[in-house]
Amino acid sequence: MLTKATKGLVIAAIAATSMIAADKINGAGATFPAPCYYDWAYNYQKATKTRVNYQSIGSGGGIKQVSERIVDFGATDAPLTPKELDKAKLTQFPAVIGSIVVAHNLPGVADEKLKLKNSVVADIFAGKITMWNDPAIAADNAGINLPAQKIIVAHRSDGSGTTHVFTDYLSESSKMWKSKFGVGKAIGWATGVGGKGNEGVTNIIKQTPYSIGYIENAYKEKNNLSAATLQSASGKWVSARTATFQNAVKQAKWSKKDHFFSSLVMQDGDATYPIVAATFILMPKEKAEVNAEVIKFFDYSFRNGDKAAEKLGYIALPVETTNLVRQYWAETK
Repeated sequence: MLTKATKGLVIAAIAATSMIAADKINGAGATFPAPCYYDWAYNYQKATKTRVNYQSIGSGGGIKQVSERIVDFGATDAPLTPKELDKAKLTQFPAVIGSIVVAHNLPGVADEKLKLKNSVVADIFAGKITMWNDPAIAADNAGINLPAQKIIVAHRSDGSGTTHVFTDYLSESSKMWKSKFGVGKAIGWATGVGGKGNEGVTNIIKQTPYSIGYIENAYKEKNNLSAATLQSASGKWVSARTATFQNAVKQAKWSKKDHFFSSLVMQDGDATYPIVAATFILMPKEKAEVNAEVIKFFDYSFRNGDKAAEKLGYIALPVETTNLVRQYWAETK
């Protein structure tokens, strides 16, 4: 005879099994778009009764899990090349646009007040500039009380598409960075404290005075953090705003032939934010039936999720791009 406690455990186990069975679509990967995907999944389940289970584990983990066919779709901020996709037998399309900000916890300095040249950002993350009152920072920040405090760098500790995009920006900004560190989802950091996911880096910045780190703009907005004003590709000061992100998106050169492989970093224009990126979805080529369900989710979100994405600090794909993605879906079935 089952005791009352044992009965409770059995009921809980049955409920958990039913919940797992109800998960029609499973995805994993980038932390960059996670807040947007969570919102889209919530609304999709309300509309269709289909549950989308997304695990925010980093782009590296997402690529690994979809390549090993553990999940139905993977998510990455670092797009795979056509050659990499062919080897892994995957397809790829963009889902939403985001941006990376250089957030800081500098007491008394409000959002957008701190100005950092792109080359200075590279020197900070390379460990060349170590103090907040360094002359290279002070030169562009007259009137701001820069303390004689050590800069605490926060960076990702996991394989990260956000890191890939950020190091792409640093490589475009600094010959030193390009030759010494380069571009990658994981690099050998010269200095700093590592955090897992955008969530981990965000928490380090929130809890650590005099820290600085790179995070997706949605995390900055959600946590009321301050971010630096950076430079456009032409050297003009530019803040992280919807309009400045959109100026980069307008210059995207999407191609179905290349599976949308493209970079939005350091696009032209005086009022174009320098660290903008699309985040991508990966699907196995051979799983047509499952892919059809994944496509239904993203198609619904493209048609109904623009406002939710923008409210969270993202930029929805232009209609021309979503139409191109739909053509790609039809051609890669």
